Amino acid sequence: MTETEARLKALMLRSLDGDAAAYRVLLTLLNSRLRVYFARRMGDALGDVEDLVQETLMAVHGRRATYDRAQPFTAWVFAVARYKLIDHWRRRRVRVTVPLDDHVEWLATTEAEPGSAMDLERILAALPARQSALVRDVKIEGLSLAEAGARAGVSEGAAKVALHRALKTLAERMRGRADR
Repeated sequence: MTETEARLKALMLRSLDGDAAAYRVLLTLLNSRLRVYFARRMGDALGDVEDLVQETLMAVHGRRATYDRAQPFTAWVFAVARYKLIDHWRRRRVRVTVPLDDHVEWLATTEAEPGSAMDLERILAALPARQSALVRDVKIEGLSLAEAGARAGVSEGAAKVALHRALKTLAERMRGRADR
């Protein structure tokens, strides 16, 4: 255990036992350490460092009763700080949009690309009709096995077995294509 860890943990334990002076010293020491922690991670957004420090200190205050006395204190504090930093970046997320006008020709193309719906139809046509219908109903349309089985005129269990066999056959065929 480092000297810093030992000192901070001792202050935390004393503060948990009701020592207000120890708690004030602890918060002061954490303030400076958290400021350095956030400043290193904020890059150009140094203006948010103070807010993050204060949010973290408030979270430590609010959650101090959850601290396990047997565990290292600094790891606990910096975990709280890390979560506050993650929350900060989620709130400040920048979304980039790209205008579609520049890509109209590409989006309007009708050529079938590998893995397109035209390939899917060709692959499903190679299966027996009932299996092909089950794959379409369950995997493409999102029906339950019971609904797809009722459509196919079979029980849910039979639909499950047929679907499993169809998917196994498709996987084997696709593996065969990949090997070529």
